[in-house]
Amino acid sequence: MERTRAMREDRTRPVLAGVVTALVGFSSSFAVVIAGLRAVGATPAQAGSGLAALCLAQGIGMILLSWRHRIPLTLAWSTPGAALLVSTGAVTGGWPAAVGAFVLVGLLVLVTAAWPRLGGLVGRIPVPVAQAMLAGVLLTLCLAPVHALATRPTFVLPVLLVWLVLLRLAPRWATPAALALTIALVVVDEVRHSGLPGSSFGHLVWTTPHLTWQAVVGLAVPLFLVTMASQNVPGVAVLGTFGYRVPWRSAMTVTGIGTVLAAPVGGHAVNLAAITAALAASPDASPDPRRRWLATHVAGWCYVFLALASTWLAALVALAPAGVVEAAAGLALLGSLAGALRGAFVADGPREPAVVAFVVAASGVALGGVGAAFWALLAGLVVGAVLHRPTPPVSADTTTGDPAHP
Repeated sequence: MERTRAMREDRTRPVLAGVVTALVGFSSSFAVVIAGLRAVGATPAQAGSGLAALCLAQGIGMILLSWRHRIPLTLAWSTPGAALLVSTGAVTGGWPAAVGAFVLVGLLVLVTAAWPRLGGLVGRIPVPVAQAMLAGVLLTLCLAPVHALATRPTFVLPVLLVWLVLLRLAPRWATPAALALTIALVVVDEVRHSGLPGSSFGHLVWTTPHLTWQAVVGLAVPLFLVTMASQNVPGVAVLGTFGYRVPWRSAMTVTGIGTVLAAPVGGHAVNLAAITAALAASPDASPDPRRRWLATHVAGWCYVFLALASTWLAALVALAPAGVVEAAAGLALLGSLAGALRGAFVADGPREPAVVAFVVAASGVALGGVGAAFWALLAGLVVGAVLHRPTPPVSADTTTGDPAHP
């Protein structure tokens, strides 16, 4: 009897872990995605289409990769990238230009798969500068709960209390619960006043991509860098801690194609998961490392089903009072902000480049139609180059040829 029960639990654990992986990944950051897409010009229908497209792209990608490689290779949308969209705002050329930038990001990821040296060039950007730029981008949304508490206390205060209590008791569910309560409060408010939006399940809206140089420089390049540095690289590291080696070319090919296909219907970027990757790759998913890929496989199917409700959810979010959903999204990004600040200012060496990058990115100022994220990265690199002191060459002993000791 005990053996039968143990076998049954061993079969069900990957399934439960997969469902949890999908629910946590979706519920903890979907509001950030919707806010980001709306910020760069998407209508509520286009934002819902983008959310659905991302669910489909990453869900199908997880199903294919986990089946092919038999490892728990989890995908996600770029949450820091969505925060970047919020800080960037509308680009020259409007929503079609933003969609064109999304397509370009996918193509750059595909280039990375075929030519790994591009990933190496991204890796040469100083980590403190890249993390400081990301921290400045995230700050915009992380301040939203403070502003919303002052303007919408009846909405925001209960959400903050639930988040705080669960942060102590069940940290994994703190952000999903806060977002769920936010949606529940919005539903109650809409029922009382104007009624809920009509059904629009799984409806995808096509936008013909268009490129402007401002969208390329100010949106596509920073989005690619943020996605690589804050999602793909950490995603490889997370799986490595559990003994799995990521098939880089295969993963970048699938995520690059997924991004290109999702972009015309609103998806901004698909990449390796960093945070939720541990949910499917840890021993909690299965004591047997060879069976944990099933958790990712199940999570992929869950994302396919979640895509059906995404467009309706985006329509509901569009009806929420100003600042309320953004406040919940800000709570979801506090952990990412803490990690970015740590990466920016813990390292040894001059801190002025990171400080400058952080300040410029947090300003949100666009120059020449190019968003602050690009200028933050450029400013940080320039200050770093000015402050860089090349290491003096080591003199050699003329008799032995060995380096001379001081």
